[in-house]
Amino acid sequence: MTRRFAVNCSILFTDFPPLGRPAAERAAGFGAVEFWWPWPGRPVPPAADVDAFCAAIEDAGVRLIALNLYAGDMPAGERGVLSDPSRAEEFRASLAVVERIAGRTGVRSFNALYGQRLDGVDASEQDRAATRNLVHAAGAVGGFGGTLLIEPLARGLNGAYPLETAADAVAVVERVRAAGAENVRFLFDTFHLATNGDDLERVAREHAADIGHVQIADAPGRGRPGTGRIDFGRVFAVLDDIGYAGRISLGYAPQGPSPEEFRWMTS
Repeated sequence: MTRRFAVNCSILFTDFPPLGRPAAERAAGFGAVEFWWPWPGRPVPPAADVDAFCAAIEDAGVRLIALNLYAGDMPAGERGVLSDPSRAEEFRASLAVVERIAGRTGVRSFNALYGQRLDGVDASEQDRAATRNLVHAAGAVGGFGGTLLIEPLARGLNGAYPLETAADAVAVVERVRAAGAENVRFLFDTFHLATNGDDLERVAREHAADIGHVQIADAPGRGRPGTGRIDFGRVFAVLDDIGYAGRISLGYAPQGPSPEEFRWMTS
């Protein structure tokens, strides 16, 4: 069963250092991982750090299936910079690092966090900046077959992040496609969508053609399946029914030792 699932190593296996998590994930029986941008606040980390990150994945014998693009300083509360008109150069500089990681690991899916609303900057100006940066990023990753992912985030936990529902995210997808970039899709995350009141089955069926990646965590609480109110048996059945054949990434917050976090998969 683990063959269909991937593990978000920025959230799970936190009882191991970051570069030790791919090997821990492999030892637990998984073969695919994803990461948030590994260097908060650093759009262009030292080359040795990038090489060490790629080597940790290669040495573990796992596949990197998704990576967050540079999103500012997430531990400090930032959730993306691409809609900040003053940070376009910073964001675009990070794309050379993305290309290097993709060349080493084969990753082709990239979560592009939109960024929060800014005091003193008109929302329409931010949206224009975001569209320009997303088109630019889509062109950069499209050169090696990559796809951008647009994700709504849970209300009240991510500052003034403007994409809260599936409709919000898909509207951005459509806007970027209209601007000339076809390789952009919707990231279906059960926790964020359910927290904000979206009906998961309706969203999956309505936007089946736009879903580029799936992440799961229960709601409320962002724990493993079975800790909240989401019917994951139904979610998985619907994903099968709409023909989603990609990986499903485990993106829930651990509540105990890592081995305990996967017992639900055998129930």
